[in-house]
Amino acid sequence: MSKEKTKAPAIRRCSVGGQAVMEGVMMKSDVGIAMAVRRPDGSIVKSYEKFVSKAQKGTFWGLPVIRGVVAFVESLKTGMGTTTKSAELLGESFQEEPSKFEKWLADKLHIDIMSAVMGVAIVLGVALAVGLFMFLPQLISSLIFGKAAAGEDANYVWRSLVEGGLRLAIYIGYLFLVSAIKDIRRVFMYHGAEHKTIACYEAGVDELTPENAKKYTRLHPRCGTNYLFLVMAISIITLTVVDIVMHALGFPPADMGRVPAFLIRFGVRILFLPIIAGLSYEVLRGAAKHDNWFTKIIRAPGMALQFITTREPELDMLEVAIYSFYLAMGEKNPLEEKKKAEEAERRRLEEEAKAAEEAANAEAAGEPEEAPCEKTEREPGAGEE
Repeated sequence: MSKEKTKAPAIRRCSVGGQAVMEGVMMKSDVGIAMAVRRPDGSIVKSYEKFVSKAQKGTFWGLPVIRGVVAFVESLKTGMGTTTKSAELLGESFQEEPSKFEKWLADKLHIDIMSAVMGVAIVLGVALAVGLFMFLPQLISSLIFGKAAAGEDANYVWRSLVEGGLRLAIYIGYLFLVSAIKDIRRVFMYHGAEHKTIACYEAGVDELTPENAKKYTRLHPRCGTNYLFLVMAISIITLTVVDIVMHALGFPPADMGRVPAFLIRFGVRILFLPIIAGLSYEVLRGAAKHDNWFTKIIRAPGMALQFITTREPELDMLEVAIYSFYLAMGEKNPLEEKKKAEEAERRRLEEEAKAAEEAANAEAAGEPEEAPCEKTEREPGAGEE
């Protein structure tokens, strides 16, 4: 493929985004969620369910910034569900006897046990993320700078910047650590397959096949890696401004204890998380839609991090991603149609060969046997009685 083809700007946009799952890829469009997974026997199994985001244009949930919060919450729910679904498609069962707590929770909330478990898992996941990326950086910065009361915190700006820098460093370190896990590296290969598939389709130059998709970049401007980096970066700016305003207002007051002051700052950060998530979403959308020097600068750090979160996929992984993509788009998959045609032709040839063999056997069985020689009595010759 020529360099110009690889670098060419996208000539058609699609709203499909995806996620790598266990031995497969999930693709999400405006109308549904598709998934394709390759089983150990080599077959590809698919699933599809309708899904329409609440963040529809013209509604309150579709307003700028607010739609980013909605998308963030929906992605958490979808991500957890698709991971479980991919394991089921692989043939792995999670059918276990529910615990007493799970039964109690389902009974009190009047919901399905599996939904209750999923909800608990999401809450625990969010709590872990908040603890790792919000609580821990603030704790370390408080140990460095001491009390955060307004009257005694002369380094409040540096406190915020160091806290934000720690948050970003923890995120990057986390990516490096998980990328060292063998199973995660394989998931990252499917992540690369997802990006290459979308890039090949959006370029509109080549037919979407594994061989063609492999030639395209595995970095994509709408990737979740970019989004999370923007969340970290925008949180540094937003929370620094918040700290400046709080300090100007004399809050927390100087006579407040260290622990209450810490908890108040932490609570303020939690309250601003939805705003940060919404702002990051808008920046991501804007940077993905335009291609100029400014948007390239904004995208650059997140794109660089994708060298960690994506890896070069194999052709069979790209095939899985393409299956999922076409299913999400609601379009016929040429690869699948070709396979069906080849399979139908193979069966036809097998049936013809079988019919010809049966006909040959029947013909051989119906041939008359060679007649035995007849015995004839010799007539007595002359002189014989």
